[in-house]
Order: sequence, then C-alpha cells, then structure tokens
Amino acid sequence: MRTTKHMRSITGRLVTAVITATSLTSVLAQPPQPPAGGQGRAGGGRGPATPPLIMTSTAWEDGGVIPDKYTQAAGATAPNPALSWSQVPPGTQSFVLIMNDPEPAIPAKSSRGDVTHWIVWNIPGTSTGLPEGVMAGDLPDGTKQQSLRSNGYMGPGAPPGPYHHYTFTLYAVDTKVDVAASQNAFDTRQALLNAMDGHVLGKAVLVAKFHRQ
Repeated sequence: MRTTKHMRSITGRLVTAVITATSLTSVLAQPPQPPAGGQGRAGGGRGPATPPLIMTSTAWEDGGVIPDKYTQAAGATAPNPALSWSQVPPGTQSFVLIMNDPEPAIPAKSSRGDVTHWIVWNIPGTSTGLPEGVMAGDLPDGTKQQSLRSNGYMGPGAPPGPYHHYTFTLYAVDTKVDVAASQNAFDTRQALLNAMDGHVLGKAVLVAKFHRQ
C-alpha cells in the first residue's frame, strides 16, 4: 500500500513538472509585446516615426560659405537670404527663427558670449519659408523680429581670420509666443526660449560660414 501511494506521488510530481516546463517554453517562445499606452506626440510609436523638420536655402549648402550679398560686406542693409522649410510637424501654430554667431570677434559686445543676428517669431504655422529681403519691423501677418542693432536682419560681419559659423535655428511651435521685444535682443531671445519650453514640436538647423577677405 505504501509503495502504491509513493509511486502515485512521484507520478503526480512528474506530471506537474512536465506541465510547468511546457508552459514556460510556450511563454518564452512568444514575441515581446509593446508597452501599453502612447509615447510622445507621434501616437505611441506603433506607426511610422514623424519625419524631422528640414530647413534649406538656395543661397548656400548647409555648412558652406554664405554669399557676401547677405553679409555686412555688402553693407549694413544687406538682405536676409531666402529660407525654406518642409516636413512641418502636425499641430504647428507658429515658427521661431534664431540666427546667432557663437564665435564673436569682440566678446565685449555681448556679455552673453555670442551675437544675436536675427530673431523672428510668430511666423504663421502655414508658412513654408521666408523670402529674401524681409522688410524690417512687425509684419502684416503678425511676424515680429529683432537683432542686436535693429528690428530686422543683421548679416554676418566676421573680420578676416577664422570662419565664424552663423547658426540659423528654426523651431516649430504648437502655439503663438506671447513675447514682446526688449531693448536687448539677447533678452528677447531668452524670453522666447523660455516661452517655447514644452511647446516645441520640431527643430531644424542650418549653418553658414563667413569671414571678410
């Protein structure tokens, strides 16, 4: 009797072990499942990734030399180059453009370490670029602008020597930015960056080199 009970106990344990091993093998064989819920603005990461915002200019290739026509070599009233952008993120309500020189020739001109050459904000979200020679001041479509010296574009002006890398940065924003121009363009720029915090949908950068011959 004891032998029969002992054999039944061993058989039961063997059956349980086989079932457990089979279940574990089945679980391990299944592909990993994506986490529940969405991730970011792209809709949970299950669809195609949102393409990046792109900005270009017909005046020069990214990282190349900007023509003198758009610089202080042509005078203080040189026009801005035309800029175009594409692959605008869904939900964009306005654009902000910041052009700065992170390598100023005379740091004393800017206590913050660089020069603000052009800031343009509240560009309508339906816009696909800026034309060459944008007029100074507030524009009829609500666009506002400022630079170190005026309320319009200020072209590159690096002296002879190493190239300076003028950086055009475009932000796609999900709202209009309620910022007024201050006396100092850098302060306006900082106010814009603070106001955009948490509202940027996309960013594109275009770099132009320049120095006087």
